[in-house]
Amino acid sequence: MANRAYQKVFTRLEAITKATVTLKAPGASNDELAVVDGRLAQVVKTKGDLVTLQVFSGTEGIPTDAAVCFLGEPPTIHVSDQLAGRFFDAYGHPIDGGPEVEGEVRQIGGPSVNPYKRKQPSEIIPTGIAGIDLNNTLVSGQKIPFFADADQPYNNVMAQVALRADVDKIILGGMGLSNDDYLYFKHEFESAGALDKIISFVNTTEQPPVERLLIPDMALTAAEYFAADKNEKVLVLLTDMTLYADALSIVSNRMDQIPSKDSMPGSLYSDLAKIYEKAVQLPDGGSITIIAVTTLNDGDITHAIPDNTGYITEGQLYLKNDPDSGKVIIDPFRSLSRLKQLVQGKKTREDHSQVMNASVRLYSDAQNAKTKLENGFDLSEYDLRCLDYAKDYATRLLAIDVNITIDETLDTAWELFGKYFTPAETGIKQVFIDKYWKK
Repeated sequence: MANRAYQKVFTRLEAITKATVTLKAPGASNDELAVVDGRLAQVVKTKGDLVTLQVFSGTEGIPTDAAVCFLGEPPTIHVSDQLAGRFFDAYGHPIDGGPEVEGEVRQIGGPSVNPYKRKQPSEIIPTGIAGIDLNNTLVSGQKIPFFADADQPYNNVMAQVALRADVDKIILGGMGLSNDDYLYFKHEFESAGALDKIISFVNTTEQPPVERLLIPDMALTAAEYFAADKNEKVLVLLTDMTLYADALSIVSNRMDQIPSKDSMPGSLYSDLAKIYEKAVQLPDGGSITIIAVTTLNDGDITHAIPDNTGYITEGQLYLKNDPDSGKVIIDPFRSLSRLKQLVQGKKTREDHSQVMNASVRLYSDAQNAKTKLENGFDLSEYDLRCLDYAKDYATRLLAIDVNITIDETLDTAWELFGKYFTPAETGIKQVFIDKYWKK
């Protein structure tokens, strides 16, 4: 720890709330760590000599003459190749029984990469999940959330993306994970033999919610080391950003700040943007791509958390329970990758965007047929073919458990076109029909 002149013990608190203490401490700086009555705390506000500290585990039982010792530095993490394959808590301490990591000490939560040093994303990140790779192709340096209901298997999808994505390092930031979820991630990573490229920072439900606020910064500081210093492609998985925002809300309410929409702090947009804007494609080949989970309350996308997220990110992925196939699918209508055109047909096969457009349009025709059926109208022979196609399309291409390459995905789509439609009904250019239509 830094040795600073003012690093002495203070023993007089001016005010105590549920989450904070306030005292006079000349020289204390924003984000600095301190120990209050033996509990870790962080400076969240300074006004002259008056300093407000957020106590991570809460202030219950802290007396007004409690000892407060400032540590002289904000939260830090040791970065080196030793991070790989390890599990850490919100403070960067190992929770897997292994040794402390040695390496360069870096302050967490620093500024995003200078825009001047950024490059337009142009590299594809195959996830192996056909519903993403076909319709919502991910690009390195992209930031994109999964919008999912709380009962959907979003953590399973995250684990599958982690195991299938073609990247150098995967960093998991788990906020408010149940012990079962934590053990699930640990088991999946270990049994796949993929631990050597996965780093996990985990806060579980039984730990103080306020500690969740450190997790994204820990994950992204580690990501910046591998992307900027080692020129690696890094994928950061953050789950669940709704629980992160809830922790922000807890702190702002305890500090008696006036809440904004949906009881969220007025700073929610900038708090989320500070995280998502760490996504970057660097000129030397390193990149940080962020996939986050935002759980919805009864599918409500107008809530402040998904609403603000949508303005910051480059698209979204929707999980949906599909009644026809009985599978959880990537919803092709509500999902969107705003950067997919940067790689489709350039880094993927030439027929990619034509196949994507045709498959979604035919799936849309099936939804129209379903509406006609529900309203008592007769269905045409084409309608019936569309309905059969839709079930096959959902099962073989949209379901989250489909694990195939992008070329296999495109070949499967052509197979479905040939099974249910004529070339003319697909609306695909003749040059691609001649080359790829399954005779």
